[in-house]
Amino acid sequence: MAPPPPAYISADSALSVTGKSITAHIKTSRGDIDVELFTSQTPLTVINFFKLASSGFYNNLSFHRVVPDFVIQGGDPNGDGSGGPGYTIPSEDRLPFERGTMGIATAGFDTGGSQFFICHSAQPHLRGNYTAFGKVVSGMQVVDAISAGDIILSIHFSIK
Repeated sequence: MAPPPPAYISADSALSVTGKSITAHIKTSRGDIDVELFTSQTPLTVINFFKLASSGFYNNLSFHRVVPDFVIQGGDPNGDGSGGPGYTIPSEDRLPFERGTMGIATAGFDTGGSQFFICHSAQPHLRGNYTAFGKVVSGMQVVDAISAGDIILSIHFSIK
């Protein structure tokens, strides 16, 4: 089966977020998580996440994968790690994965879509294999409390 076509994200869209401060406010069934997005380093990934979240794509999806001392993962409409938005986005900057880093889940290079994960602890082996596009600035205790099946209620943004 051929991979889905890449998403069309215009250069103008990418430039529109570069240099802006965007915080994602992720409301979950366990509490709230605030994530500062890396707009300058990973504009395509940020725009993709912003568009999906703003459309309500993530509302009521579960965290389908929780691995203690590793990651929590959500954003799959199938709820089992196999789903996505029906397209892929290119991989971006090779930033480090520290405690609280949010990355885009992939099935290989340039195959990101809607699934994202947040690291419980530093994961240096992920650098270069996944795109880190944000960092938790508030709510890490919620990340630590998330269990498989917990729900993403909504995601909204503040932009400065």
